[in-house]
Amino acid sequence: MTDKKMPHVQTTELLRTSQSWDGAELPDYPQGRPELVCRKYIFPAGERLPLHHHPVMNLGILVEGELTIVCSDGLRKTIHAGEAIVEMVGTVHYGENSGTQDAVLYMFYLSQRDTPLSVQQAEENRQSQF
Repeated sequence: MTDKKMPHVQTTELLRTSQSWDGAELPDYPQGRPELVCRKYIFPAGERLPLHHHPVMNLGILVEGELTIVCSDGLRKTIHAGEAIVEMVGTVHYGENSGTQDAVLYMFYLSQRDTPLSVQQAEENRQSQF
């Protein structure tokens, strides 16, 4: 499809970047056959994910609520409904919904077959890391 005007279709570019939200450059694409994955996540109010990192590139669009991503170095970013985000690759972090309503997030992963989308980290040092 080209960028020609379509009379009844509106488009809005939500994001175009080669960096994750923390400013780090994204890695090169891996060699081999791609596997694209799309997941819907629903974070209840007050819910927190365990520490983890992503070995693959991913981006998401928050469609309801708000969500805060917290890195192991304390850097944090809160996104709100309608905002897009590119997650970090290889950086340990967690997501939490400190709002009063569910947060609904659609994530798109650029992966390869048999590659995990995220890898959970040990939690024993969480208090000292954050």
